[in-house]
Amino acid sequence: MNSQASANLPAAESDELFEQLQLGANFLRTLSLEERIKLIDRCTAGVSDIARHWVESACTAKQIPRDSPARAEEITGGPIATVRFLRLLAQSLKDIANSGTPRLPGPVTQQHGQYRIPVFPTRQLNDSLLFWPMKAETWLAPSITEPNIFSDATDQFRTGSAEASIAVVLGAGNVSSIAATDMLSKVLTENRAVLLKMNPVNDYLTPHFETAFKPLIEANVLRIVRGGSETGQQLINHPIAQSIHITGSNHTHDCIVWGHGDEAEKRKQKRIPLLKKTITSELGNVSPWAVIPGRYSTAELRAQAETIASSIINNASFNCIATKLIVTCRQWSQKKQFLDLLDSILAATPARYAYYPGAADRFNRFNGEPPANRDFLPWTLKRDINPKATPHLVKEESFTCVCGELTLDSKNEEEFLGQVQDIFNQDIWGTLAASLTIPTAFRHKHAGLLDETLRKLRYGTIGINQWTAISFALMSPPWGGFPGANLGNVQSGIGFVHNTFLLNRPEKTILTAPLRMHPKPIWYSTHRQPEKVSWDLLDLYINPSALRLPKLLWHAVTG
Repeated sequence: MNSQASANLPAAESDELFEQLQLGANFLRTLSLEERIKLIDRCTAGVSDIARHWVESACTAKQIPRDSPARAEEITGGPIATVRFLRLLAQSLKDIANSGTPRLPGPVTQQHGQYRIPVFPTRQLNDSLLFWPMKAETWLAPSITEPNIFSDATDQFRTGSAEASIAVVLGAGNVSSIAATDMLSKVLTENRAVLLKMNPVNDYLTPHFETAFKPLIEANVLRIVRGGSETGQQLINHPIAQSIHITGSNHTHDCIVWGHGDEAEKRKQKRIPLLKKTITSELGNVSPWAVIPGRYSTAELRAQAETIASSIINNASFNCIATKLIVTCRQWSQKKQFLDLLDSILAATPARYAYYPGAADRFNRFNGEPPANRDFLPWTLKRDINPKATPHLVKEESFTCVCGELTLDSKNEEEFLGQVQDIFNQDIWGTLAASLTIPTAFRHKHAGLLDETLRKLRYGTIGINQWTAISFALMSPPWGGFPGANLGNVQSGIGFVHNTFLLNRPEKTILTAPLRMHPKPIWYSTHRQPEKVSWDLLDLYINPSALRLPKLLWHAVTG
């Protein structure tokens, strides 16, 4: 049996699971590129077979009504993101087989001693047509030279010399593709046989994952279990488990690494972790979004208000990169107009079921007063906060639908951008992702200053006029916190996942979009028919054909 609902696994059963994964690790050591690609294609077919069941289960658990546009989120954040990962990685492996390295979608550039790699739009999946003119570029660590822009895995897969090991992946409970793509990243790009422990919040996905990823289970490179923290600790501490990956909170991470209570603090001070194994992680963020003052058209203001509102509303705000702090300039003449637009969009959006445990209590703390309905929390924008009076709004991830607005006094746009850089890097907790709304005139006039700011910002993903979650869903960009964290100060985590071009030591990704996109993106909460577009898009990814484009484009344009 591949899944368990018990609080703790019998020792003999956990031993058997790890022994099976040892067979899987041996299988991975001898897996050829051609066989790896076939395995990926079989998983893609598996996701296709259960995609609608996957989405229905998520919508039922999250109490999303049948006529709600929120249903599209479970398609884009579930099967679509997962299939994108599989399709793009398969193409990279085919490129390695044909020419030795993945084929990048554009030329590599070097600026200020750092290589910048185009990662989106890819050459596959009609990206240039469907997402124009959005683009993403990954900047590598300054120490990387042009001959080694790809990771060692590229040569290892090509020559069949990749080592293999066994990892425990602790799945996230919010977005369904996280557990899937974390696991797939470990198995298919890092050559690790994985024991995936589902999060109790979404372990209803277990049977769907077992069906979709049956090829991996049959190859003994995947086992899936249910259970709570006791099961997690049991798996982590098993002698055969060699490494751990967690997507969750920094508090859970620290309990794993250091233990609990006073003893944990003593270990941390002495730098003697309780965990003696390698751990990688993605641990959230107080996700900030700064609006550079300047002149925007009403249409541009509304489009950016829709973008930010969607980043708050998506998944009932249970996202590690849901916008939690908007930074504005007090002297900006359009500030009130913008915030009123944002508030009007939030007010027009029905409250969502607060499915994630503890949400109402967290809302009470971050809002300053309890909700009228603990099951359906109101979208809340707190204007002009005082970070000294409410430091938790900038220092702690709330994981609930409260967003603060921090107002700065600035003489001009350039001074404001410098203030934002300092506040983002020094005062706001986390290193995962941040966004900037920037007037077109400012981008043209101050391109050098903007580039300098992007170089200095310590975030794994930075969005320009766009929500950084899109970079997560695109899968070709690496996803993780800014490098430099350690076990004692883990911030938003250690390491990267996704990275379907197998880039070596990514530092950050810059996702860039115009102030307005047309047709309206399906991740906007104001889209009229996002579910139709989302199913059309998944169909195109699974069965690529130009004949499928007209229906998709029609639904997109009329949304």
